[in-house]
This record gives sequence, structure tokens and C-alpha cells, in this order.
Amino acid sequence: MILEQITDELTETLKTRVLILFGHAVERVILQAPPRLELGDLATPLCLELAKALKRKPRELAETLTRDFPLPILVRSVSVEGAGYLNFRFDRGAFTVAHIRTVMEPPPPSAERVIVEHTNINPNKAAHIGHIRNAVLGDTLVRCLKWLGHHVETQNYIDDTGVQVADVVVAFEHLQKEGVAEVEKRINDSKIRFDYFCWDLYARMAAYYAEHPESQKWRLDTLHRIERGEGDTAKLAALIARAIVQRHIQTLLRLDIEYDLLPKESDIIALHFWERAFEMLKRSDAVVLETEGKHKGCWVMKLEGSSEFEGMDEPDKILVRSNGTVTYTGKDIAYQLWKLGLLDRTFRYKKFWTYPDRHVLWETTSGEGSPDAPKFGGARRAFNVIDVRQSYLQKVVKEGLRLLGYAREAENSIHFSYEMVALTPATANALGIEISADDAKKSYLEMSGRKGLGVKADDLMDALQSKATEAVREGKREGLTENEIEELGRQIAVGALRYFMLKYGRNKVIAFDFSEALTFEGDSGPYLQYSTVRVLNIFRKMAERGVDARLDDASLDALTLLEGITDEMWELVRRSAELPSAIRRSVDALELGILVHDLFELSQKFNSFYHKYPILNESDPEERQRRAACAEVFRRTMVAALELLGIPIPQRM
Repeated sequence: MILEQITDELTETLKTRVLILFGHAVERVILQAPPRLELGDLATPLCLELAKALKRKPRELAETLTRDFPLPILVRSVSVEGAGYLNFRFDRGAFTVAHIRTVMEPPPPSAERVIVEHTNINPNKAAHIGHIRNAVLGDTLVRCLKWLGHHVETQNYIDDTGVQVADVVVAFEHLQKEGVAEVEKRINDSKIRFDYFCWDLYARMAAYYAEHPESQKWRLDTLHRIERGEGDTAKLAALIARAIVQRHIQTLLRLDIEYDLLPKESDIIALHFWERAFEMLKRSDAVVLETEGKHKGCWVMKLEGSSEFEGMDEPDKILVRSNGTVTYTGKDIAYQLWKLGLLDRTFRYKKFWTYPDRHVLWETTSGEGSPDAPKFGGARRAFNVIDVRQSYLQKVVKEGLRLLGYAREAENSIHFSYEMVALTPATANALGIEISADDAKKSYLEMSGRKGLGVKADDLMDALQSKATEAVREGKREGLTENEIEELGRQIAVGALRYFMLKYGRNKVIAFDFSEALTFEGDSGPYLQYSTVRVLNIFRKMAERGVDARLDDASLDALTLLEGITDEMWELVRRSAELPSAIRRSVDALELGILVHDLFELSQKFNSFYHKYPILNESDPEERQRRAACAEVFRRTMVAALELLGIPIPQRM
């Protein structure tokens, strides 16, 4: 955080000096790295902007400002450049030593409570490739928010009463002619993957509906019985949903993704969250009962006058249908009110599962809860990681809060949207998906779960791990056991997949490609892993040969030993110091690719440094220390940053 501290101090000093010297109050000061290293480490166009307001020459103002300028510690000089820029240069040696001791040091903890809701897979079939993007984006956001000091609660909402679950129940009852006992046997049968079986069954049911439209009455009847908790149908729905969720948890754990709470829609219904929210909406005139027209008998949120919905043909949203059933959006409003502490009721909780690292995953319950359960909900901000197709519905939820008089909470209800994941034809072919000649010419292929056309998340990870393991074997890694080869393949696959899902802008459709994800030479997770392992190997070999890197406090205090830091060395230190700012910008913009891109460029700088400045065989102790200090900055940066990205660091590659 040293760079941010220097930037903050310079900003305040500049504001104060402008006020004292020119009697002008400055609201904002831009300080950023100049385009070329020889121009310094921070530069500001303040005097160019000031010249317009004061009707004076910018260089004249700049020279006045720099005279007797009180430089912060670690800043060596200030100069006037070009038309009137102020450029600051750091004391490279002192900065490097100070930075080594505080590399990736997080900010002080914040009292702000934040909820991140992500993944949210319908519990009716196996997770697919699109769910991976959601989960990786959400999990990385959680890690970054925690690093920034927030108290973060990770929720994975389970829609266990929705149409998708109902369709699988219908399929078991009407196509399979199976009830609770038979389905329990399937769940416990180790020879089959229950989530895979339901994947195919769900597609069969969709096809049956298409061929027999009258059968859709089964869906409606089943939905009513599930919502009311009636009979074996409701028991079957709960059984299926729970078994599928257990599989989802295991699938995402392969990517080191964990959750704190599973809020269930069935509990929102059982605990009457919607009824309470509905009362609030009616009392605030946020919804009206339509008495005529095509929405007759429905409770509708009138949105036509809102700027958020301007230009839409039909902006109004039905929250309660004429038959009395509540739409997803209505229940989402109730859930969002609870998340932000605006509902006068809450869930009870019980343990769902304990992760291998002993972290407890809780679930909501409308029955008796555990007295050991932590506090959930009541956050100041809530991030909802949901794909871009849900943008309208997320706007409706925000507008619902606003119409209830909760303007601040509405602004703090944040939709983290993202585009879908597709496959390149080459990857689809490698996964055994039959594609037509026309499809083979496309840049990407879209998936459809309802049609059964898609890539299961576990299948994708299995194939990726297999290819990574094969690459490890081909690399002739001497001395590795078969188990070590398999583990290295797994770590590379995880790094490749997580990085690929993060590196593109979230509003860009991404086409997953095996070769692009697994490359060791370019913009990829394995490249970051390889760079990190390379720097770890430097220090490992130094220790094995008894070569002292002289990075202890006493050696680092001898600042003169670092006076010879070259531009290439300095770029490593300087770019590392920018990472905390990149994390903050990534979170503020909800563009995690900012952090990924900066780490990729930092790794490129290190690999250039590695070839130009060998450390182990350097005979001059002072030069070796300079190089080792810069390498140590990179090592500490990458170890901390890859943890934020959820990318494992192999022992060797």
C-alpha cells in the first residue's frame, strides 16, 4: 500500500499548496504513472487544468508549486516537464526495501458487511460450463473484497421450488414412474452420477412437453404441490434438489470455491417472507391490482415512469399472477430485503456440510435451527452475480427497493452481470460433441441445457486435467511420481480454467478453447503459474547451495546496496506496488480482468528480468542482493495475488 500512501500524501500536499499559493480550492488531483519510465514515477497535469481557471501559464504555475516542495518520504525529487506537468521520482532503493516489507499488505479491516450471491445453479441437473464463469467471477470477487478488508458473506441461492425442479419431478413421476423410494436408490447408487442422470431426464421431459403440450398441466400441478409442501411430490422435490446441490458443491470445490450459506426458496415461502414484502409494497403503493386488460387480476409494479425502464415496450412487471402464484421477481425482492436487513423476519439455520478445510456450510431452514449458527444477512451492500439476461429483473428488484423508500439500499443492490460461455468448434469436437459442417465454420457454439446440448462442468474439468497431465508427461518431468504428475496436471487445469474465465471483459461472450487456456507461452493461468514457480526455484536453489540472498532486516537496512537498481529491476518493483490499486479498481469497476491483465504484464517483466539478470551465479554480493530483492518483491506479489485469483501454485513445473 506504499504507493497509495505516497499518492494520497502528494494529493493532499498539492491541494494545500494550491490553496495557499493561489487561493484556489482543488477538488481532484490526478496522479498516475507517466507513459515512459524516464519521465518519473508519478505525474500530474494539475497545472494545465489550473491554468484555465487562473488565466496563467501552466509552466509558471508549476515552477511556483515546485519551489520548496515538501517531498514525502521515499520521494526523491519533483520536476516540471513539458507544458507544465509535475513529475515525481522515487528513491528506488528506499522504496524497494519499504515495499519488500509490505508487499500486498491488505488495508485495515472494515466494519462493512457485504453479501456476494453467486453460482445459483438450478438444483435439477449437473452444473455446466456457464455456471463455472459465474462461480469463478463470484469467488474471485469474494476473495478481493475480503483482501480489501470487508466482512464478506458468500451465498449460493437454491431455487428448490422452481419450474426446473418441477420438470425433473414430473419426469420421475410420469416418465420413469418412480417415487421417493426409487429415487433414493438412484441417489445412493455409486454406479451412476445422479446429476448426470437428471441432466438427460430433464432434456427428455422438455422433448415430451413439445410433443405432448397437454402434459404441461403436470408441471403446473407439481409446482403447486411443491410450493404448498404437499405429499410425496414435495418430498421428492426436496430429495432431488438436495442430492443435486450436494453434487454442485463437490463440483465447484474442484476449483476451490466454497460458500457460507445456502438460502433456499422453499424457506422464503415457508417463513412468509414474500407475504411480508407484499404488505410493504402495497402499503407504499409500489404495486397495483390490475382490474382490466391483459393483466387483469395481477398485482403489477408500474415502471413506465422510471428512467431505468424508459423506451421499453412493456416495462411493467407482474409480481403476483391472477391465479395467486408469485413470480420469481417477487420472491427476489423479498430475499433482497432480507439480505439488506430491511425485513422484520429472518431464517433459521442448520449445518449442510463441512468442507475439508473445516469451513462449515450452512443452509436455511423453516424448522428448528442450530443455536451455533452465525449471523447472516443484514449487509450494507449486496452483489448479485447473475448473467446479463437477468438485467431487466435485477433492475426491477432495485426499483422495488427504491419505491419502498430505500434509495441507499437500492444503490447498494449491485448486479454483477456477465455474458454467456460458448465453445470453439475445436473444443466442442474434442469433447465429443457432434457438430455440423456449418457449425464447424462458426467462431463459437452456443449451449442449451433444455435441449441437452451443453458441456457438464465436471466433464470439462476432467478433459482439461487430462490434457494438462498429458502435457506434463510429455515434458519429461524427471523425478515425479505418477501421483505428483496427476496433481500437477490438476493444478495446471484449475489455473487455466479460472484464468480463462477472468481474463475477458465480463460483458463479452467467451468461447472456451483448450489450447488457448492451456498455453504456457501467453496470456494464461499456466503462464502465471510457471513464472511463479520460476522465481520460487531461484530461492530454493540458493538455499540448497548455501548462497545468502541477504534479505534479512539488517541487510535490507543497508540502503546503499540498492542504489544501482536499473530500469528493468525498478519496473518489477514499481508494477508490484501498483497491484493494490489494481485490486481496488477491479472491484469498483466489477472488471476482474484488470487485475488479471496487470499480473500477466508483471509476469512478462519478470521473465525478461530473469533472462537478463541471473541471480544464483552473480559473483558480486551487492549486485546479487539488488537482483534478489527485486525477485523477492515479485515472489511475494505473485503468491498473494494468485491466492486472490484462486490459482494454485505448483511446487514445480
